[in-house]
Amino acid sequence: KLCEGILNILEKDTQTSCQVACLEALRILSRDKKVLVPVTTKRNMQILMRLAKLDTVEDPLERVSEFPVIVEALKCLCNIIFNSAVAQKLSSELNLAAMLCNLLEKCKDQQFVDDIKCFDLRLLFLLSLLHTDIRSQLRQELQGVQVLTRALESSLSVRWTEQYKAAEDRDRPPLSLQDTDCAIEALKALFNVTLDSWNVHSENESHQFRYMAAILRHCLLTTGPTEDKTEELH
Repeated sequence: KLCEGILNILEKDTQTSCQVACLEALRILSRDKKVLVPVTTKRNMQILMRLAKLDTVEDPLERVSEFPVIVEALKCLCNIIFNSAVAQKLSSELNLAAMLCNLLEKCKDQQFVDDIKCFDLRLLFLLSLLHTDIRSQLRQELQGVQVLTRALESSLSVRWTEQYKAAEDRDRPPLSLQDTDCAIEALKALFNVTLDSWNVHSENESHQFRYMAAILRHCLLTTGPTEDKTEELH
């Protein structure tokens, strides 16, 4: 009942601070699988997707004041999808993966969106891990390899000297914590999406995997903010 009450408030147009507080409470509650059973419905998933700006295909991310709401809604979706098989099935019905790829594209060349990007990538990782149909959809329909590779390239700030050769700068500073976390989530999602890709059929696929291999080499030469984070990245 508490979760339902929170979602009823979130369905209304309330103040940003109220939305964030409600989402934080829901995120904590959503760690309990028993709590999720009555609230994992299409309506409730759509409420969270709307708050995460996943239902607006064309609208850019402009209002920085809304970013904390987007992040908390994505965190809630991560918990719910991880803990609920019903939510995993609904994610496929609601075409959540396509909306996440679209949101990821909106994050390009944007400021203050690192947390949005990170939890978007985490959600793509979870979907590709837990739902084989979504994994196939990402690979075949949504150009998931390209989308995730670009996200990884952006997080690592790759500069190119040749088509498949990244610039090597031994003196560059370590990655920030946020960029490292984004890169780690992108790598995890890429692993899932490319898991069955041992047989490359086209010239475009061959290019994409050579491009990705160059970025992965660059990743191995990159350090994170701490020794533990560097190990996790590698």
